[in-house]
Amino acid sequence: MSRLLSRVGAAALGSLMSGSLLVSPVMAQQTVTVGAIEILSGPSAAYGTAIKGGLELAMDEINAAGGVLGGKKLGLIVEDSAGNKDQAVNAARKLVGRDKVPVVIGPTLSNEMFAVGPVTNDRKVVTIGTSTTAKGITEIGPFIFRTALPESDVVPVTLKTAKDKFGVKTIAMMYANDDAFSKSGFDSMKAAAEQLGLTIATIETFGSKDADFSAQLTKIKGLNVDAITISALVEPISGVVLQARQLGIPDSVRFIGGNGANSPKLGEIAGAAADGLLVGSPWFIAKKGETNEKFVSTFKQRYGKDPDQFAAQAYDTMYIVAKAIDTAGATDSDKIREALYRTDFNGVMGPFTFTEGRDPASNEGVVVLSMKNGRFEILE
Repeated sequence: MSRLLSRVGAAALGSLMSGSLLVSPVMAQQTVTVGAIEILSGPSAAYGTAIKGGLELAMDEINAAGGVLGGKKLGLIVEDSAGNKDQAVNAARKLVGRDKVPVVIGPTLSNEMFAVGPVTNDRKVVTIGTSTTAKGITEIGPFIFRTALPESDVVPVTLKTAKDKFGVKTIAMMYANDDAFSKSGFDSMKAAAEQLGLTIATIETFGSKDADFSAQLTKIKGLNVDAITISALVEPISGVVLQARQLGIPDSVRFIGGNGANSPKLGEIAGAAADGLLVGSPWFIAKKGETNEKFVSTFKQRYGKDPDQFAAQAYDTMYIVAKAIDTAGATDSDKIREALYRTDFNGVMGPFTFTEGRDPASNEGVVVLSMKNGRFEILE
């Protein structure tokens, strides 16, 4: 397992042995270290690397501004889960058992959190998902928070926009039936469609590692639908939209994606085939305001590419964690948990507070995006 240990603004003491960076006791006393579990390798690495970038950028800025707890540096240990639940659980056990972190950020995917959450919650270590949108995440336990809006808050906005703006009445639904994130997203889509009075012509499933969707799409092609909803990760979504256009499903039949579609990688893989796809998002790169404009500029300067929603959510989350540590006045996880309930933060995502259930308190900032020429833009 690859392991990254960041110590921003402090000298890296110790030597590198067996893949681990050994830090002196003096250095440890000067640093408040939090952990993160993200997908840094494998098909879903686009999500995890964006999150890691957002976390590290925020950490740099926090340390440059004086750090936490009256001058201590904020440190970060990032573990690669590779999208594997067992690997994510092992990473969590290491972070809370050996590294003794008071906060774990992540893991990246909801199905990973359903495995990791019980482990960290039992150890009474605050765990904050920045991209875990499935239903039931925060119900795992009182130490589980998330800064990602649940899809149940975002999807209804997207579907209502499709109905009101494009006259969508009849839809086909597709989803990956082998992971919790995609199934939960589908459940939110189905509930929202029914509430809006949309006609569901068919529901088609596939595996997240499937590459051939021709049987499902051929069936859908004959049903004269107005739109196709799809809940999955970005790789299979890209394959579905490419094959749909190759099979002759016209551009007038829009795709409506869940949170997994909200990635620049969709445009990179699917190109023009993804044009017209709609997705709801709590953040967008062109959002006005000095805070967001500075974030976008700094991120691009540092990494050579634009940030996405996942980077933005992670960026704000690191600031929220740092503020909670300061409010708690200690690195005690239970005190940090109590401080998080009092979060009142205004970042690149906009104003943010937690509900009593440890979810984001508002979906007012949700915008609907449309893919055009391989890039998302706000739907006007």
